[in-house]
Amino acid sequence: MEQKIYTIKELNRYIRMKMESDTLLSEVWIRGEISNFTHHSSGHMYFTLKDKDSRIKSIMFASHNQRLPFIPREGTRVIARGNVSVYERDGQYQFYATQMQPDGIGSLYLAFEQLKQKLEAEGLFAPQRKRPLPAFPRVIGVITSPTGAAVRDILTTLERRYPQARVVLHPVLVQGKGAAPSIVQAIRTMNALGEADVLIVGRGGGSLEELWAFNEEAVARSIYESAIPVISAVGHETDFTIADFVADLRAATPTAAAELRLHQRLLRYHPQDTLALTKRRHEDAGRLLRAAMNGILKEKSQTLSYGIRQLDALSPLKVMARGYSLVYDEKGRRLVKSLNDVEPGDLVRVKLTDGELDCQVWGMRGAGEDHGD
Repeated sequence: MEQKIYTIKELNRYIRMKMESDTLLSEVWIRGEISNFTHHSSGHMYFTLKDKDSRIKSIMFASHNQRLPFIPREGTRVIARGNVSVYERDGQYQFYATQMQPDGIGSLYLAFEQLKQKLEAEGLFAPQRKRPLPAFPRVIGVITSPTGAAVRDILTTLERRYPQARVVLHPVLVQGKGAAPSIVQAIRTMNALGEADVLIVGRGGGSLEELWAFNEEAVARSIYESAIPVISAVGHETDFTIADFVADLRAATPTAAAELRLHQRLLRYHPQDTLALTKRRHEDAGRLLRAAMNGILKEKSQTLSYGIRQLDALSPLKVMARGYSLVYDEKGRRLVKSLNDVEPGDLVRVKLTDGELDCQVWGMRGAGEDHGD
């Protein structure tokens, strides 16, 4: 029997098919430290995952790494999910990652800080973009778990302190894999309905992992994009999430979020705030008055300047400057306009542009008469 001889390509393909048909290798979770990390211009990530005993070449395609909740760095410890296969050209088996997350609490803090810096640089936390809460909300939307203590505290407080408002509860998951998409959808739905004047988004206290949905980029961006002002009420007073930074107002606890409805109203009637508001209004009125006066003065000044220019153009002095003169009687009181105003032998004064001449009339001729020699 003749022995079959395989090409290298055929052998590598056979090995690849064997690996890809293996149940364990088709979906496996591994833990390791990232090294030799490269984020290619194509968007793909190339790196090595290693522990103290071994290492494996790894790749994460752009279609998968775009959804990462953190930015991989050299030395970051991660837990990754994917499959093992062979890259036929080089005959090298590789780990193809489809999901990846930081390993341990320290890495969660790293992911938190990285996203916080990214969104802050984009302006999502800027104070000037935060919107004021309505003074008298007719409808308050509450986005939280329908079964936790947080929703009971919010509803009880609102009923006691601000019963005239209608409360619309949109139940969501607040923990686990589906929590972030659930919260995002709720915010978008409440905006689409357009019936709420303000939204309270939050949950009760918990560990960093339990609160993690409120640190997801998708949740932060949905709060930022909300046309309805948002109060973030997550965890306890010492708990801070990305949602707190991007929300229009942060409440230390869910109960405090409900209390802020009344607090905001009281602030509007505080004497000091009323005085400050009145002062600002007077200052604004003063600025408008000064601007109006300056406008009127400028207009009148332009009108005056135009009149002066017209008068100046008609001034006899302007005419005299072009070579003409004025003739007055002997005392300089009456302007000589006609031959009938003088007789031969009369003394007259001739005013020039730079002085006067004392003259005597020696002869007189009417218009059109021959001057003679």
